[in-house]
Amino acid sequence: MTESLGYRKVCARWVLRLLTKDHKGQRKDITSELLQRYRHEGDDFLLCIVTGDESWFHNFEPETKRQSMEWHHLHSPSKKKAKTVPSAVKVMGTVFWDAEGFILAEFLEPGQTINAACYVQTLHKLRRALRDKCPGQNIIILHDNAHPHAARVTLEATAKIGWEVLPHPSYSPDLAPSDYHLFGFVKHQLREHFKTWEAIQKVVHQCLRMAGMEFYRRGNFQTPECWEKCIQRSSDYVEK
Repeated sequence: MTESLGYRKVCARWVLRLLTKDHKGQRKDITSELLQRYRHEGDDFLLCIVTGDESWFHNFEPETKRQSMEWHHLHSPSKKKAKTVPSAVKVMGTVFWDAEGFILAEFLEPGQTINAACYVQTLHKLRRALRDKCPGQNIIILHDNAHPHAARVTLEATAKIGWEVLPHPSYSPDLAPSDYHLFGFVKHQLREHFKTWEAIQKVVHQCLRMAGMEFYRRGNFQTPECWEKCIQRSSDYVEK
């Protein structure tokens, strides 16, 4: 009956935060600005972007509900699984990459938390890595507006280095390339149990290196599509 009427059951999607009118206004303004710039400058704009973000990497990452889906016959009994959660052993990592590939990954020691001073140190390491990789290239940083990224000491550091920093709307991981493209790929590889945080770091590094230029280029060139989808959805979250 429900199928003939066009109804189906759906699950609510968890989001970071329910967006207010102000949040949506900020998302519209920023994505419109970035999309206009892309249309004016083309791919040269994207090729200058270096994306950075943080994430927790656990020594065991469970499958998401979507990843665990399987094909079954209509009359097959439904399959049950015990719910699993990420392990308690975890490492905080900051990863930078561009259209050509992985550039830098920095991991915190157990018990450390990331702050502006720590992030600035990472930016100086990034500067050295970029100087060796692409000397003289114009660099545009794309990261979210978390406090370590938006703190005055961070803004002063990026200005002194000579980098442009793109604006990023609040509560918008769907517009952060690392969140929607990179981290899911890496965490998918962390299906095995690793006993130490050093082992986690090693596997994450291996994943970042093995991804290949085509993977990174695809994630980099996907950003205008996300900006456009945001505008089309009246600045609401972009579906994966």
